[in-house]
Amino acid sequence: MMRMEVAESGGVEVSAAEAEPAAMAVYERVARMASGNAVVVFSASGCCMCHVVKRLLLGLGVGPTVYELDQLGGGGREIQAALAQLLPPGQPPVPVVFVGGRLLGGVEKVMACHINGTLVPLLKQAGALWL
Repeated sequence: MMRMEVAESGGVEVSAAEAEPAAMAVYERVARMASGNAVVVFSASGCCMCHVVKRLLLGLGVGPTVYELDQLGGGGREIQAALAQLLPPGQPPVPVVFVGGRLLGGVEKVMACHINGTLVPLLKQAGALWL
C-alpha cells in the first residue's frame, strides 16, 4: 500500500518504501505535469464542475494548462486515481487544481479561496497574474 500526504509546503510526499515502482512513476508524472505551468487543471471534458473552475480561472485572466483526463487514454485513468488519493475523502476526483506546482484542491477549495479573497493573491504569487 502506498501512503501519500500533502506536505505543509503544498507538495506531495509519497512513502517510497511502501510504493510500487509503477505507482511511483504515475505520481512522478503528475508532479511533472503539475509543475509545468503556473496553474494546472486536471479535468474531464464532460464534467460541469471542471467547466466552472476553468471558466473562473479564465475569467480572472489566467491561462491554465488543462489536462482532460478522459482524453488521455489509459494513462488518464491512472492519473485520476493518483489525484483522488491527494484529495480529502468524499471529494470528486476532478477537477484538481495546482497553483505554482502545489496542490490547491478541488472545486470546493478553489471556490472557497475565490470567495474569501485568497485565490487572486495565490495566482499572483505563482506568476499567473500580473495585476
